[in-house]
Amino acid sequence: MATEMDKMTGDTGYERLGRRRLKLVDVVAQSVGLIGPVFSAAFLIPLIAGFNFARKGAGIATPLAVIIAAIGVLALGWIVAQYAKRVHAAGSLYDYVTMGLGSRIGGWAGWVYYGGTLLLSSAIAVLVGWFLRDNVLPAFEIDPIMPSWAWSLIYVGLVFLVLAAGVQISTRLQLLLALVSVVVVLGFFINVIVNAPKNSIDAFNPASAPDYTGILFGVLYGVLIFVGFETAANLAEEAEQPKRAIPKAVLLSVAIVSVFYVIAAYAQVAGFGFDLAVLTSPDVAAAPLFALGSPDAAGGYGGSSDLMLKVLLVVVLLDVMAVGLGAATATTRGIFALARDRKIPGALAATTDGGNPIASALVVAVVSAAWVLSTFAFEALFANGVLTGVPHELGMFQWISTLGAFLIMVVYGTMALGAFSGLGDHPNKVGLVVSGLLGLAVAVGAIFGAIYKVQPPFDRVWLWAAVWAALGLLVTLLLKGREPARQALADLSTGEEG
Repeated sequence: MATEMDKMTGDTGYERLGRRRLKLVDVVAQSVGLIGPVFSAAFLIPLIAGFNFARKGAGIATPLAVIIAAIGVLALGWIVAQYAKRVHAAGSLYDYVTMGLGSRIGGWAGWVYYGGTLLLSSAIAVLVGWFLRDNVLPAFEIDPIMPSWAWSLIYVGLVFLVLAAGVQISTRLQLLLALVSVVVVLGFFINVIVNAPKNSIDAFNPASAPDYTGILFGVLYGVLIFVGFETAANLAEEAEQPKRAIPKAVLLSVAIVSVFYVIAAYAQVAGFGFDLAVLTSPDVAAAPLFALGSPDAAGGYGGSSDLMLKVLLVVVLLDVMAVGLGAATATTRGIFALARDRKIPGALAATTDGGNPIASALVVAVVSAAWVLSTFAFEALFANGVLTGVPHELGMFQWISTLGAFLIMVVYGTMALGAFSGLGDHPNKVGLVVSGLLGLAVAVGAIFGAIYKVQPPFDRVWLWAAVWAALGLLVTLLLKGREPARQALADLSTGEEG
């Protein structure tokens, strides 16, 4: 009689995910969902303008900085797309780095990268409860009933149920959440542009920036709003036509989101009258979308009532949940792939009868819940009480997500460096060199931006990243692993060039 492990691994001894059923729209939804364009537009555009620790940014030329950052991210996307034509395994960047720099470094990169996506999942879990309880529900005069941590735990439980139910449910839910939020906010931004006191091409003129170093810093911070573009590749094993769908999804996601971001950045610059002092003032920069959405009487573009502001609060919440679901989906596939190759304990590769990675989904749920409860239990956790004036949950979200993004950027750079070897036989040598150099530059630049003149408690993010990376190195040395699934399973690799 076959054992449960036999059923799970089949004749190959390698665990498998569910059957291939995902279409192009599903894998695009995964990347766009995790990028979270509405969330980034709501809170992160001022970073590019100059509201950051370095106090340097692109200023009025923020839309131009977004375009330049998008070009750099497209270079990384080109590398991912070329690898995705050859490899159709759930490991994504873990497999890509392995192909370029070897098994040991690849295993280490997988540990670092999926540690980063796991942190993003946890950060969203911490944020959701607070944003719902302290912002959305009060706006509609609804009694929150429960503390923020309870709402967050409910969210964690719902995400786990979605992950356990199947990847297509996850991607379609991400699509719904992201599509609704993007359409509403895009329409609002167009309204802002039409009614802005001034419109000008100065936003696309480098001379409009405080100086050229400002443009550089704007680009460095601009790269961060694209984090997650590559995660369509995590669904390669479950896509109907991975060789075609995944490369298209990665590049299409960057292109779609780039257009949205340029409109969002311009709307914020124009909406605040091309006045950098207003855009980067603390009251506005903390949440520029909501400042624009406030009633006309308060200087916004929301009309005579606060209805638009309420709508924006809801759609931002929807997009935040899409980000969390996207991060959780990518993380489960990554943990599964590492465990299947025995780079981490093999028990974490366990799946349901339908091929859903239930063990890794449980890891995501447990770790996310632990962060939620730790945030509630320890008021000085990591933030060390430094983020005065910021709600503790928000401060913790900022800290956890910053660490997660830092780890991901490290692997972006590692992948770009390894591409010169891993894609060395690619027929487009010029494309490879340009993409490799650009990709490496934007990754290193983003890492620099996360370290340069950063104030407490974020000045220690790189130390915690180093601790996690060192732990990953130790695990990699202790667990040699086995032949990668992309080599052992014929359908997970084409081995073709270009």
